[in-house]
Amino acid sequence: MDTIKKLVVEACLGTLPDVFEVELSRPEEQFGDFSTNVALKLAGITKGNPRQIAEVIAVKLRENNVFSQVTIAGPGFINLSLADNQLLGLAAGTPATTLAGQSIIVEYSDPNPFKELHVGHLYDCVVGESIALLCEKAGGNVHRVNFGGDVGLHVGKSMWAVLQHLGGEKPEELAKVAESDRPKWLASVYVEGSTAYEEDESAKASITMLNARVYDIHAQNDHESPLARIYWETRQWSYDYFDAFYARIGTKFEKYYPESATVSAGVAAVKEQLSNGIFEESDGAVVFKGEVHSLHTRVFINSNGLPTYETKDIGLALSKWQDYHSDRNIILTGNDIVEYMKVILAALGSFEPEIAARTTHLTHGMVKLAGGTKMSSRKGNVIRANDVLSMTADAIAAAGQVASESTLQAAIKYAFLKQRLGGDIIFDPKDSVSLEGNSGPYLQYAHARARSILQKSTSQPIAPSVLETGERSLVRKIGEFAEVVDRAVAELLPHHICTYLYELAQIFNRFYENNRVLDDPRQDSRLWLVQTYADTLRDGLGLLNINAPDKM
Repeated sequence: MDTIKKLVVEACLGTLPDVFEVELSRPEEQFGDFSTNVALKLAGITKGNPRQIAEVIAVKLRENNVFSQVTIAGPGFINLSLADNQLLGLAAGTPATTLAGQSIIVEYSDPNPFKELHVGHLYDCVVGESIALLCEKAGGNVHRVNFGGDVGLHVGKSMWAVLQHLGGEKPEELAKVAESDRPKWLASVYVEGSTAYEEDESAKASITMLNARVYDIHAQNDHESPLARIYWETRQWSYDYFDAFYARIGTKFEKYYPESATVSAGVAAVKEQLSNGIFEESDGAVVFKGEVHSLHTRVFINSNGLPTYETKDIGLALSKWQDYHSDRNIILTGNDIVEYMKVILAALGSFEPEIAARTTHLTHGMVKLAGGTKMSSRKGNVIRANDVLSMTADAIAAAGQVASESTLQAAIKYAFLKQRLGGDIIFDPKDSVSLEGNSGPYLQYAHARARSILQKSTSQPIAPSVLETGERSLVRKIGEFAEVVDRAVAELLPHHICTYLYELAQIFNRFYENNRVLDDPRQDSRLWLVQTYADTLRDGLGLLNINAPDKM
């Protein structure tokens, strides 16, 4: 790409301004491999005729053997077709290491202990892991981190309901809960506590007290009192459950930040900046007046003297900075906290502008089943993460396919990742497992099919020197891989990889239908094409955290 841009600049005969940047685009194949509008831009500067300028540039470009053809289209677009050797070289290219030497935090999942993981957490894990893999592909030193609320009102609600089940502060009664039942049990008691908080004033008062007691457990590092023993054990149940689920879907966190570990740093910062005028007192609470930043006011320490989520997020930002001094801090969450995070970053930027400036907040919409409803863990009508796995396994069985963990995860991950990050996600288990549509299992099958072709021959694949028409189309598409990865990295959007891989598989299918590979005079060179295609498919699926099996 850089070579082509340099040749275009040279062909402009020094007429380009210093700040001018040559842009290349990918036209439809019949028009060439690349296209540039440099003549139109030059015409805007020189007031000349863009078509005539394009002709002058094209004459110069035709003198270079990098191109097999240079043509003019429309008002002055220059279409460039690469020589076969150049196209083959492009197919052997690798993505740019634009993030080499950079420390990058990717924070995702962020579940609260004492609750079950729902489909939103699963989506976060799938997208967050792919973004982390993209950053690593670009040379970044990636730190996967997780954040969750092990203190706060939801914990008070859970503790209240737990005590009801145990008959009081009796930690020994926890032994009656079977290990396999622990996640569902914790989820159910949270729902009970949430309902009681809303409907029973006496329970509400007890929950408020228990919330404060949990903060005291941390403040005093209490591991001996009955309530502390209940709290620490049930919290560990949640973490064990989280770790097992993460291991199953192929992600692992370097560090987990519980809110209890970030609250002190957050409180200290808020109190310090209160005296500096960044925060203000209001009705006994400490607030940040976001209206100055065209945002809204939020409470950071409530009138009872307890820190809110906002203060814990400030503490999290400071803790991550202390641990990593990262060049970039990427946070993935649902889009329901967009305005909340704007206030957090505005407050943080008021006294730690460098940390705020290095933070990127990525958001996504709700994840629903086809025709699904909005989730609420408080009411207990959530789509659990394990439910998604189960219903996808059922869809695989209904389709008459061989069930495997690899296929199951490919179906879910690809179904999530192929949709552009930002909006709501509609998940259809039946579509996700289709071997005939744009799905993860389809691409796995495409890879296995290519590997089976290679396994049928003992010949050594050899790169061709001259490309026939069908071969050229495939090589051209393979050559786009590095560009697509570069774009996905720059925009932090894994769906670009999905779109490319599906198009690549379709082009390979057309190639294979019209070009014999085995027992053909061009067998060795076509085997090279099959191998290069399969390697590209494998590498692309790897960036989606999807296994590329050799057999299915």
